Order: sequence, then structure tokens, then C-alpha cells
Amino acid sequence: MFEMTSVKALIYSPDPDRPELAREIRRLERDVLRMGALVEKSFRLSHQALFIRNLTAAEELPLLDKHIDRFYKQIESDCTIIMTLQPITAQDLRCLSAFMQLVRDLERIGDYAKDIAEIAIKLFPYPVHPSLPEIALMSHHAQAMLATSLVALADLDEIGGRSIKRLDDTVDNAYERLYQTLAHQRDVPGVVEPILLLVLAIRCLERMADHATNIGQRVAYIVTGHR
Repeated sequence: MFEMTSVKALIYSPDPDRPELAREIRRLERDVLRMGALVEKSFRLSHQALFIRNLTAAEELPLLDKHIDRFYKQIESDCTIIMTLQPITAQDLRCLSAFMQLVRDLERIGDYAKDIAEIAIKLFPYPVHPSLPEIALMSHHAQAMLATSLVALADLDEIGGRSIKRLDDTVDNAYERLYQTLAHQRDVPGVVEPILLLVLAIRCLERMADHATNIGQRVAYIVTGHR
């Protein structure tokens, strides 16, 4: 799990001749990492809601999602203001544009976490489905990807950022396997709503993993300047 206290390095190397701009970009770095910590918490709560059937956790998600959205809008606005109101170097531009893309990925992960919590509430009256333990494992893998991407961001670790793509293959394989199991389930007793909800849940998890992969790729871009 990513914590703000784990930050070992800052992304931006300031120009001593522009201390005000350096302070602004450092503040943005901290805000991006704080937003990341909130998104990680939202993912963890959605996991508790769906797999531990903790509806209290599910009820926390809407308020947390609003907090995440506020961070997203503020960071995007701040990046735009810096880019348009003062001269910046190519390094500055690369860093700020990556921040804007990063927070969009984080915001989407937060949205999917809220969706999973809503799915958990709808699933609550139904018996536990046999596929749920395997879906829980898929969720753990996706959460590990998010944590890895945030550590890569905090440590400016290009290799760590790129490594997430390999982790994504595990989640993709789980999605395909679970989709085939759920879509071809025969002799379903009663209503089919639980099956449909679980298909939506694994789709959310697969997309969350994709966004975590994007974050890792953006970290590599900050470091190298190559996409």
C-alpha cells in the first residue's frame, strides 16, 4: 500500500533561477500523490464492500469520490494555469502534461471503485457466487498494480513504471477466464442479475488495471521523454 511517508524522491528537479515555479510544481507533485493515496483507499474500500460484504465501506465511497474529483479538477486547473501564464522549459511541459494525464487515470480508477461499491450493494441479498474468490484475487492483483505505479511515481522509477505492463497480463488473463465462466454458466437458478453484476465487476477491475498501467507508462515518460 502506498503511503505519502514512503516518498523517497521528488519528480521535478527545480531550476534555482525560478524558485516560484519550482515551488508550484513541487506543490502539484504533492497533490498528485495525495490524490493517489485517496484513490488507493477507495480501491481498498470497494474490495471490502464486494468481497467481505462490508456495506459500511460501500457507503464511504461517494464522499471519498467527491474528494478525489476535487483534487482532479484542481490539479488539472493548476497545470493549465502554469503552462499558459509563464514561460516553461521542455522538462516543465513534459512533467505538467504527464500530471494532467496521470490524474485523469487516477480519477477513473476512483470512479470504477465507486461502481464496484454500488455493485456490492446490489449483490448483497444474493448468495455468494462460487467465482467470487477468483474475482477477489483479480482485485488484489489490480490493487498491487496501482500501489506499484504510485511507488514508481514517488520514486521516479522508470523501470518500476514499465514493469506494470507485465502485471497487467495477469489481470487480463483472469478477466478472460472469468468472463468465459460467467457468460457460459448453465442452469442458473433464479434471476440472472448476480451474473450480470459480476461481469460488470470484473470489467471494472480490468479497466482499473489498465489505468494503473497507464500511470506506470507516464512515469517512464516523465523520466525519459519518450512514450
